[in-house]
Amino acid sequence: MKDIKIITIDGPAGAGKSSIAKEIAKRFGFTHLDSGAIYRTIGIACKKAGVNLENEKEVLEVAKKIRIELKEGKVFLNGNNVTEEIRTPEGGMLASKVAQFKEVREIVVKILRELAKGKKIVIDGRDAGTYIFPEADLKIYLTASPEERARRRYKELLKRGFNVSFNDILKEVIERDKRDKNRKFAPLVIPDGAVIIDTTEKNLEEVLLKIFELINFRN
Repeated sequence: MKDIKIITIDGPAGAGKSSIAKEIAKRFGFTHLDSGAIYRTIGIACKKAGVNLENEKEVLEVAKKIRIELKEGKVFLNGNNVTEEIRTPEGGMLASKVAQFKEVREIVVKILRELAKGKKIVIDGRDAGTYIFPEADLKIYLTASPEERARRRYKELLKRGFNVSFNDILKEVIERDKRDKNRKFAPLVIPDGAVIIDTTEKNLEEVLLKIFELINFRN
């Protein structure tokens, strides 16, 4: 059977993509590429620059000038560690806004493809298996109900010390889904040939077991 070199994990916010991707990378020795972290970093950079997030030209100018690095699970913007800063509700909102622009997505795709050269990679995102790596050896689409995804995000943010409302988080999840699915370029869709896994009533270990079986079978 064909040796697996690229695994893509797509799905809406809060479906468990990053957690699953990290475990796959750890278990099978893959490099984990977090596309969402790059969009979040661009969003944070735009906020710091004071640009209009609805103005594609202004956002693109920022995206072209900044330097983003992924090192040992940390994210750096122009040499500064922004790992914690991007993992906030605001970071997710900013990412969704800048990700709607075609040329911004093209910049991110170029970065990710360069990082993937010569490596076995697992990448999570919203267009990983449709646009970034349509040639992936294994495509997975994770999903869960909006309520369950909001619950997970709510628990995570409370644990990290944020004062948040479940209803506000649920509203953000629904709005994010709408933006991701309806953007003109590379919208969130189920990739051709993807294995769909609904994680609503599954814990992390149950999802991992299913994916490990897929990887071992295809290898």
